[in-house]
Amino acid sequence: MQSIKKYIAEFIGTFVLVLFACGTAAVVGCSAENGTGYLLTALAFGLVIVAMAYSIGNISGCHINPAVSIAMLISGKMNIKDFIGYVVAQFLGATAGAAVLMALVGKESGLGANALYNDSIGLSILVEIILTFVFVIAILGVTSKVENGAVAGIVIGLSLTLVHILGISFTGTSVNPARSFGPALFVGGDALADVWVFIVAPLIGGVLAALVYKFLASEKAK
Repeated sequence: MQSIKKYIAEFIGTFVLVLFACGTAAVVGCSAENGTGYLLTALAFGLVIVAMAYSIGNISGCHINPAVSIAMLISGKMNIKDFIGYVVAQFLGATAGAAVLMALVGKESGLGANALYNDSIGLSILVEIILTFVFVIAILGVTSKVENGAVAGIVIGLSLTLVHILGISFTGTSVNPARSFGPALFVGGDALADVWVFIVAPLIGGVLAALVYKFLASEKAK
């Protein structure tokens, strides 16, 4: 029963992330030329993480991102059964969030979907790996000590805001396979055709962050 509650929490968190953060991108726009909309979108993603971290964090850890979950799996902080349950819940939550968002603003808004940088798969993968690496290693660091619990949500939220401030002008910033899948599913076209990039690259970034952090932490212990 406890696992089910965790999965429900992850569903809710990812639903809120897509509805509010991708919704902000869809409503205010997130082009680099439109500074206000750009920053509002970056802040929306960060603030959702803060809100969810302090509401469902004590239930599921508030991953709401398969890239975070795979890093926790590699770090030994969750088992394979929960990893699968988390990822399924995250994708379902993102899909539900995107469905509600489409009902509100229509798919013509773009639903905050990601797009390739300069139509380049290689550059887009590189950007997303780097952004996800920075985001996930920050999570692993701040959650490594129990005494950081009170500020962890704020640090993680600000870290997500940081990677969005840089990444929006490149790919719209995914760093989250579920967050990318939901909007792409309803927008269709190129967004859906290219969504694999925003699933694979963040997972690679999450894995690399977990491996690097494990190495760094083990050296520190010695």
